[in-house]
Amino acid sequence: MRFVSLLEGTTLIVLLFVTLPLKHLGIYRGATSIVGPVHGLAFMFYIWMLIQTISGGGWSKDEIARLLIGAFIPFGGFVNERALKRREMALGA
Repeated sequence: MRFVSLLEGTTLIVLLFVTLPLKHLGIYRGATSIVGPVHGLAFMFYIWMLIQTISGGGWSKDEIARLLIGAFIPFGGFVNERALKRREMALGA
């Protein structure tokens, strides 16, 4: 889940801060048509992994909400990864 969180967060950052400016500045209009679907797949994989993870139980509603909302916010994937790492360390896994 931590890796998927980083993957989704990275593709969102690239989409928002690299490809969209390239598109709107007229430098490379096709950038979003490449990175957009990649981010879409990463996002769907993240949601699928989130469902798999929380279905195991032991997750509070606040933790689930943070993991879900973080997928929509730039740099949220990185915050989620750190939170998942802290939880993993606390559980001794």
